[in-house]
Amino acid sequence: MIERVERPGAEYYSPARRIGELLKAEMKNDPYFYFFSPDETTSNKFDELFEVEKRAWSLPILDGDLPEGPDGRIIEMLSENVLFSVMTGHLMNGEQAMMGSYEAFFPIITAQLLQQIKFIKQSKTVSWRADMPAVNLLSTSTCWRQDHNGFTHQSPALISQLLALPSNLANCIFPVDDVAAEEAFNFMLSSRNVVNLTTFNKTSEPRYIDSHHAKFLFDNGGASIYQFASDENPDFVFTAAGDIPTHETLEAIKILREDLPDVKFRFVGVNALSYRAIGTTENKLSKTKFVELFTEKCPIIANFHGYPETLENILENYTERRRLRVHGFNEEGSTTTPFEMLRRNAASRYDLAIDVAEVLGREKLVLKYRDILENNHKYAVKYGQDLIK
Repeated sequence: MIERVERPGAEYYSPARRIGELLKAEMKNDPYFYFFSPDETTSNKFDELFEVEKRAWSLPILDGDLPEGPDGRIIEMLSENVLFSVMTGHLMNGEQAMMGSYEAFFPIITAQLLQQIKFIKQSKTVSWRADMPAVNLLSTSTCWRQDHNGFTHQSPALISQLLALPSNLANCIFPVDDVAAEEAFNFMLSSRNVVNLTTFNKTSEPRYIDSHHAKFLFDNGGASIYQFASDENPDFVFTAAGDIPTHETLEAIKILREDLPDVKFRFVGVNALSYRAIGTTENKLSKTKFVELFTEKCPIIANFHGYPETLENILENYTERRRLRVHGFNEEGSTTTPFEMLRRNAASRYDLAIDVAEVLGREKLVLKYRDILENNHKYAVKYGQDLIK
């Protein structure tokens, strides 16, 4: 447990590595726990699992192979469809399991997921059927950090699909850092009769919150003010869901504090979304609480891990569209540098800062920020790396 973060954003840790440690502990403690992955247990930084369990394997074992054997509980097969089918059978027996994959390939099982959600809904009407452990999906290698695979590996489409389901049986969880990832893991294991899609990056990302804050988010409607980045009586409210979008948003606030010292800002972090709401299916953010966090009238500038319309539609259930400027993945991808991916999708810190400058009519600042974005673009094209880190 992390009791305190002395300097939010100063230290970097991998959320995926932390999840890997937790998977390892669960695999060791629960002899019936299984982990399913196409062929990416190691690629997605979950390889600590191999310290306590074998990969299922029935062919001859060669020198240099990972720990393998016919009774292994790490199931790898390059077919998301088969893996999901086997996993749900295991869950229906009342035993825990999780499945990990690249974000862009999870949509392969969309039809199966929709059928499983229908099964969960119907099973609640059957008196003799016991509760089923949640369908827990660990989505990593995301659209924002595919520096080598490119456009083919960039798609947060499953998030939008799950959040559109009126059955209200799906949670989309966005841990902001490794500490929040641990609390998300605990939430997933304790869930029943629901689908949890948890999205995070395998790269090292800034640590922002402590364990108490991470738990508070789940217990209080999925959103909270980050006090270290917020002023009293703000003129603008920033919000974000996702680790990379949060980092960019907090960097935008730093930039704006330097260039607009008289303007006040607030940051509200969002860790979970469900049907038409911030928060989880069982603990949605109320409209009263929304006003406490986001104020009644301040412009809201949002940055989202997935498609911006998905978050915008949810925010519209709480407030008027005219208050909203929502950024996210606009289906602009390439094999490029991390910051260039953000620039291409207008989700970088300077794109967010431009929103504020435009609202305030500060044209010189708008031009300044656009020049910075253009200079990074030229540098990245020429040298294959970013000026802005």
